[in-house]
Parts: sequence; structure tokens; C-alpha cells
Amino acid sequence: MAEIVPLPRTLSPSARDPEPLWRDALGELLRRLRHDRGERLADTAARAGVSPQYLSEIERGLKEPSSEMIAAIAGALEVTLIDLTAAVADDLRSRASMLAARPAVGGRASYLLAA
Repeated sequence: MAEIVPLPRTLSPSARDPEPLWRDALGELLRRLRHDRGERLADTAARAGVSPQYLSEIERGLKEPSSEMIAAIAGALEVTLIDLTAAVADDLRSRASMLAARPAVGGRASYLLAA
């Protein structure tokens, strides 16, 4: 007897959740690191040589900081640029795998008839 095997589903770009942006993941990680250290925005910003408002905008994903700014903030939080970059990349990979693992809602399933 033939077996029915579901095919992998792909969604149209409009039906998919957008991928998270690098600046969003970076900002969330910077905020988490700052909170873990028990610091205020003003404390970290002063050590990094940026304004508290600018650091806040980076943490909220509203600004796309230069590599020099990222390095300055990483230094203020006592993390290396490579460790910070790797942590952001790991976070993005984790989010992407969670999005890919979610079943599609409202779409039609495709099936392959295997003999």
C-alpha cells in the first residue's frame, strides 16, 4: 500500500514572520548585559563615550551603530567585540530555528504519494 508523506511547507514571504534585524538582537543583548551588571544607562554610556539617549536608542533597536560605537559599548560592558558578535549571531540563529520549527497557520498542506 502507498504511504502519504507530507512535503515540507514553504510560506509566501508575506505570510512569514520577518526575520529579526541585527540591530534589534544587538540592542537586546546590550541591554541584558547592562542589566546583568546592575548599571544605569548613564553609567555605561559615560564609559563608552556616548550619550545615554543614544545608548537607549541602540538598545531599543532604533539606531544602527557603527562598528566603532559597538566596540566602545562592548568595552564599557567589559566584553570583547568577538564575544558580543558571536552572542548576537547565536541569538539570531536560535530565533531563526524557532521560526522555522513553527507550523504554518492557515496554509494548505502538500502531500507526496510514495509507492
